[in-house]
Amino acid sequence: MRATPVAATLLAALLTPLAACAQNGDAPASSGPAPTTAAPAVPVELTKSGGIVGLNDTVTVQPDGRWTRVDRTGASRTGQLSAADLDRLRQLAADSRLAAEAAATVPVTMCADAFSYRLTVGPTTTSYVDCPPEATPPPATAAVVDLLTRATG
Repeated sequence: MRATPVAATLLAALLTPLAACAQNGDAPASSGPAPTTAAPAVPVELTKSGGIVGLNDTVTVQPDGRWTRVDRTGASRTGQLSAADLDRLRQLAADSRLAAEAAATVPVTMCADAFSYRLTVGPTTTSYVDCPPEATPPPATAAVVDLLTRATG
């Protein structure tokens, strides 16, 4: 058993209230319930490539929800995830299915013009090729892809 994901989650849980205070200019509260979800202690990165136009877009989300999207030409856009989207990303980033999906063997697909997705959350990297009906995307990875695609679109 590796302690790194547990340590990262614990560190994120301890730092999340301080980050919220820093944004609001408030002092940290001395009491109250602990957050129900923990922010990833490292950025989340999603790369979408392929398709008929040859996409190569990368979205990087910082633990506080700030995101940067860079396309194949190097043009970039920035933004901030909504509180609801950031909370959902935190839940998905802590999902144990991501590690299982990263360890699974991905079948080779013979799809033309399909999109490939590579998701990195901390030390965990998962990927899949969107090639229906040949393969069903891994559910936890696909949920993060859907969230980031919609929120940073």
